[in-house]
Amino acid sequence: MDDDLRWETVDSTIDYTCPGFDVRRDDVALPDGTETDYHYVDEPAAVVVLPFTPEGEVVLIEEWRQAVGRVNRGLPAGSVEPDDASLDAAARRELAEETGYDAGSVTHLFTAEPTNGIANTVHHHFVAHDCAPTGTQELDFNESIRVTTAEYDDVLAAVLDDDIRDGRTVGAVTGYELRTDEQER
Repeated sequence: MDDDLRWETVDSTIDYTCPGFDVRRDDVALPDGTETDYHYVDEPAAVVVLPFTPEGEVVLIEEWRQAVGRVNRGLPAGSVEPDDASLDAAARRELAEETGYDAGSVTHLFTAEPTNGIANTVHHHFVAHDCAPTGTQELDFNESIRVTTAEYDDVLAAVLDDDIRDGRTVGAVTGYELRTDEQER
């Protein structure tokens, strides 16, 4: 990519690592030749799932979020793992692990870089239909999740009224709303 705004990465190292992400430091040369460093969160790609039951309800999770000090209501989401055969498979796996629901179908909705000024994360958003409870949750050691369901219109209203503030959920619901016509819902 040849662009006069491009930074040249001279060196790259991990300053800190923990479960789920690293903090990376790149030594860079700016377009004017200035050399500096740049830190960012380095994490694997993730999937976000907007799951609908056959009755049209949305499967939601309530999860403790330490960074904001409260229970957060949102959609199942998580990192793509090396063993996932595809992004669709990752979406199905995350849905099953976090909710105990399996999807009848999974369709890619859109892909976004939600915080590309401070992180290299990429979120792949999916819509899942005909989701039914078939098992138990398989939570990671550091997940505290409760599963609920709600009418889609109530979820949309909660997003618009700032009752649901999780960025992945806000993106998925508004993306779905903008990309799907009334007859498809």
